This record gives sequence, C-alpha cells and structure tokens, in this order.
Amino acid sequence: MTASGGSGPPSAAATGVGVVVAAAGESRRMRGVDKTFTPVLDRPLIAHTMETLDRIDQVDAIVIVCHADSLDAMRSLVDRSGWRKVTAVVPGGARRQDSVLAGLDALGPREWVMVHDGARPCFDHEMVARGMDAALETGAAVAAVPSKDTIKSAGPDLLVTATLPRQQLWLVQTPQVFRYDILRSAYESADEDVTDDASLVERSGHRVKLFMGSYENIKVTTPEDLAVVELFLRRTAGA
Repeated sequence: MTASGGSGPPSAAATGVGVVVAAAGESRRMRGVDKTFTPVLDRPLIAHTMETLDRIDQVDAIVIVCHADSLDAMRSLVDRSGWRKVTAVVPGGARRQDSVLAGLDALGPREWVMVHDGARPCFDHEMVARGMDAALETGAAVAAVPSKDTIKSAGPDLLVTATLPRQQLWLVQTPQVFRYDILRSAYESADEDVTDDASLVERSGHRVKLFMGSYENIKVTTPEDLAVVELFLRRTAGA
C-alpha cells in the first residue's frame, strides 16, 4: 500500500482511508494556552498537520476531534483554510479513547482508519506510506523510533527497580493505522484509561506492527516544544 502526494495511482487496498485527528486535549502543560491554535510560522499549529493530511491521495475523509470550547474556532479555521477532505469537526470526551471513539462514529465504517495527533505536525507522506504498508500485515501498525537513552524503572520511592534493555525499547508516535473494525472493537470494549490507541488493540489480542517514525515527529506538549517544532518545519519548508 503506497501513500503519496499524487505519484501514481493508489492500489485498491489503499483507497478510502479515514483519519481521526485527535486535538481535544486540555493543554494543561501549555500554561493555559490551547496549543492547537498556537501560531507556528504565522499559522495555527494544527494547520501544518492538516495540510499534510489533506494532500495524501489515499485519505478520503478527515474528522477533527477538538475540545468542546474550541468547536466554533475549529470549524471557522476549516472553512477559511479550504481543507477539502474534512467531513466533520466534533467535540472530544473526557478521555483520549472517548475522543477517538467520537471520531470513529463521525467517520463511519470503512476498511482503514488512521489516528494522528493534531499537535504532531512534523510527519510526511513517506511515513504514512510506511504505516499503511505495515498495517497490511497485521491490521494494526504504529509509528515509533528506537530509544536513544537508557531507561530505568523505579518505584514511588524513586529507587531503581530495573534497567530495561534499550535495544528492545521503542518510543511510540502517531500516525497509527488500523483496520476500522479492529480499532472500533478495541475502543468499545475499553474499560481503562490509555494514552495510546494501539494499547487497546494489543490488549484485545491483536498483533501490532511497528514502523519507523522520525525523531523530528514530536508532539507539542510544553511551550518549549514549539521552538523545536518551528525549527523542524522551517527546515522542511526551506528544503
């Protein structure tokens, strides 16, 4: 399955990919600022994410899930920006899985669905293509990068309990690509909080394939992340 910005016809299996853009977080670590609309290179942060998604041939529908207080602002941004593949903007829920499930409801049944963080703009068509190819193998695939650091586990007393083997550790990102029915079933049976869509799929018994993300594919979580993302986006625009 190959995703690209207009380079050749997509395979039959690659058509009809729906995307849920998760942008309903409360931005608690952003000092009261809604990171979704924070200006980066004179545009709202989410605009950089959306423009990449809107140009991918195999994507035929995008649902943005945002905070209920931002619905009007998000719909206005969509109208002004002319993102032709956005089919709905819906309010999120109290937990990530509630928000993604709302996005799945708005998309409706289809063969493939991709979940991506609205505050993670430094991805590209090639990364999405790798995810689609990997998902063909297991029905579930997740962007990730190998850990560069040694990671230790510790108890509440901050005493080290184990040093984990770095060669087996990966840092998970989005996009994450799933067969719609697999993800939908995992979310409908979820009874605990998760921060990662694939975690629910794993717990429901399905295999999840990793594919290579990028160390530049960071999620804006704190104000300091904005400067890093701007640097990466500026370099990409210059290239």
